[in-house]
Amino acid sequence: MQLIGYPPCSTCKKAAKWLSEHGHDLPMRDIKAQPPTLEELTEWTAAGLELKRWFNTSGQVYRALGLKDKLPAMPRGEQLALLAGDGMLVKRPILLLDDGRVLVGFKEREWQAALE
Repeated sequence: MQLIGYPPCSTCKKAAKWLSEHGHDLPMRDIKAQPPTLEELTEWTAAGLELKRWFNTSGQVYRALGLKDKLPAMPRGEQLALLAGDGMLVKRPILLLDDGRVLVGFKEREWQAALE
């Protein structure tokens, strides 16, 4: 498993703590310092999550770029390139499971079910 997040983010800290309490002490890959690559994002988004769910819609970069209005008309490749270009645009935390599943955003029940 791999945990990707932004270390100062309270939700990412909460997710890391929850994982630790459930026997999974994982180092956190810093999404700002080491953003997901275009190849990683292409692979992860193929797992079935709607591409829109990958955007950190509450983030400053998302708002500054006016993506709420631009994303619906933006081609998929352009959206992936935007996400790969700035880790702060990506919703976090991301949990990559050993079986290839990907969880985006911390929802305790969803993570619990995935780890059972």
